[in-house]
Amino acid sequence: MTGPVVRLRGLSKLYGDFTALDRVDLDVADGEILALLGPNGAGKTTLISIVAGLTRASAGEATVLGRDVVRDYRFTRRAVGLVPQEVNFDPFFTVEEALHFQAGYFGVRLSPARLEEILEALDLAGKRHANTRSLSGGMKRRLLIGKALVHEPRVLFLDEPTAGVDVRLRQQLWAYVRRLRARGTTIVLTTHYLEEAEELADRVAVIDRGRILLVEGKDRLMERQGGKTLRISLGAPIAVLPDGLARLGARLEEDGSAIDVDAPPGGSFGPALAAVATAGLPVGDVETRRARLEDVFVSILGSEGGAAP
Repeated sequence: MTGPVVRLRGLSKLYGDFTALDRVDLDVADGEILALLGPNGAGKTTLISIVAGLTRASAGEATVLGRDVVRDYRFTRRAVGLVPQEVNFDPFFTVEEALHFQAGYFGVRLSPARLEEILEALDLAGKRHANTRSLSGGMKRRLLIGKALVHEPRVLFLDEPTAGVDVRLRQQLWAYVRRLRARGTTIVLTTHYLEEAEELADRVAVIDRGRILLVEGKDRLMERQGGKTLRISLGAPIAVLPDGLARLGARLEEDGSAIDVDAPPGGSFGPALAAVATAGLPVGDVETRRARLEDVFVSILGSEGGAAP
């Protein structure tokens, strides 16, 4: 489709006197991965629940594939897959049975080929006949993802999908998410593992206290706000920074054995290196570190008076 796959306009949700969402406007483009980031209680799960049809907005409009999530709920719920934060499924069925039953809720017959694909992708093939209550926490999380995919949704919401999952499986899930996107699935991801968002997202939306603070392409955001740091390891520690470095905002680290200097996006470390040479400091090593999405995220929340995650 030509317009946004998910479109929110003036979306608000009140619980008594508490405002969970405050006039949110947001578009999610066809085939993109959007990382929705924010601290606990920011409104991420509330937003997802409204689009998925689990709760109703107090005001505003939400559409999926151009259809209103309230008036056309049968269509939109079929178009959306949701991996919730909470582990919630019937503990008396096997993994394979749970997937078949979930497909049935959407009026879909789960083909053997589709079943095998999901089991293999989520490393559950060896547990297909195991009772779900016997699964480990990580396996239960994988089963939730499989259940969200049985009806091949156009839009997939992943609400903390890798919480409690080991590093190896997290990387496998990242690879599968990329495969889904390559097939045309639109994905909205919430996560507290910011390296996950940095690895997968095309765009980033930051939400805090129910308000969208920023929506921007990840690469553009990193280019605009992600500065870099120069670490100069000294051959011998010093007690006081030379004046030239102090004027550049340099900092002594590691009990005087290292100097850190920050540069804004596009900035140069030439003046800092010249100041080191002028001062005659013994240099043991030099390295640079670019800001990560986590640094940018904390900076955005700090500038808006929010809280770190």
